[in-house]
Amino acid sequence: MGFKETTTNNNSEATSSTHTLNLPRETTPLIKQSHQQSSQFKTFANVFIAIVGAGVLGLPYTFKRTGYLTGTLTVFSVAFFTYHCMMLLVYTRRRLESINGFSKINSFGDLGFVVAGPLGRSSVDIMIVLSQAGFCVSYLIFVSTTLVNIFNLNPITPNPNPSSTILGLSAKSFYIWACFPFQLGLNSIPTLTHLAPLSIFADVVDIGAMGIVMVEDVMIYLNARPVLQAFGGFSVFFYGIGVAVYAFEGIGMVLPLESETEDKNKFGRVLGITIGFIAVMFACFGVLGYFAFGDETKDIITTNLGAGWLSSVVQLGLCLNLFFTFPLMMNPVYEVFERMFCEGRYSLWVRWGLVLVVSLVALFVPNFADFLSLVGSSVCIVLGFVLPALFHLMVHKDEVGVLGWVKDGAFIVFGVILAVTGTWTSLQEILAPKA
Repeated sequence: MGFKETTTNNNSEATSSTHTLNLPRETTPLIKQSHQQSSQFKTFANVFIAIVGAGVLGLPYTFKRTGYLTGTLTVFSVAFFTYHCMMLLVYTRRRLESINGFSKINSFGDLGFVVAGPLGRSSVDIMIVLSQAGFCVSYLIFVSTTLVNIFNLNPITPNPNPSSTILGLSAKSFYIWACFPFQLGLNSIPTLTHLAPLSIFADVVDIGAMGIVMVEDVMIYLNARPVLQAFGGFSVFFYGIGVAVYAFEGIGMVLPLESETEDKNKFGRVLGITIGFIAVMFACFGVLGYFAFGDETKDIITTNLGAGWLSSVVQLGLCLNLFFTFPLMMNPVYEVFERMFCEGRYSLWVRWGLVLVVSLVALFVPNFADFLSLVGSSVCIVLGFVLPALFHLMVHKDEVGVLGWVKDGAFIVFGVILAVTGTWTSLQEILAPKA
């Protein structure tokens, strides 16, 4: 999910724009690039790694809100639309690069600049800053909530003690501030090369945790069989879309990965198969989590696992995963701000200031899944649906015909409508008093 750099080939280029500076920029790979082209299997693996992330942990709670049938249909619909818009970017770049005079387009931001000039690049950059920073806010929420769940259990009932304090701070606030100095250190590293192994660790932990949780869900469901609802009503429809879009976020990796594919004619098929596989996995994860715990499903499904060494290991592993992923996900944000305010030079104070802002936002967001929905609705829909369709229409406007105008126009119009309504719904959920 997001623009998380991986350690294979060029998929670490999945960010906003390219620059030729000596310091590592957003197109700098985590490890030295290989000139070998990616096989179909490697492309499948790269797409899988780029999309699957922490957002999946909020799906069971979302299915509780929307109903399991509504949630499942939403996941598959968002998967299809995500695939369609990713391919729109690929088709747009291919068309531009077939025209004499255009240099190679390496990233989403480069594409925006070629299509719409500085405004196009700025639009992509703004969305990237908001989405990447939003991902990192959700990471801090997850880490703090999980640590409260593990270390601040109520001594009478096996539930987190909401009134527990540490050194005069709420337990959640304490854990966020405890992470702060370590994040300052990690985010001071000017090169991502030293953090490359952590990306692999993060992906392995994600997949392992999902497997363990799904097995636990099946065992619990067979014993408990809680009351379930299939449809949650139209009022939570936009909420579900926001979380699903967040979970599938990965639009920035598609152009670098297509560049590295050995057989580019088969890239679309491989991408479709991968996203279809991820959609099945996400739907199963959401359904099983909700089926296991019913109305007791929490915003972070791992906190439903309760006490026990296996549960604690899984939760701590995920915390370490997101803790070390934080600087990787913030790197595109630093690139944009350093380009805007420091002429592209490395700035320690810019980075520390942004870490502080992200930490402060995390302090005031009460619910993990609610925040996923907000980021997915307000930013990821624009970045993943509206801009690809807009750029495609601007480039192909003279050749797509009436049907093409209708299709791209529908994505633009309905994307904006979904973004506005989804953002409003998510803000209501966040600001509403919780029982």
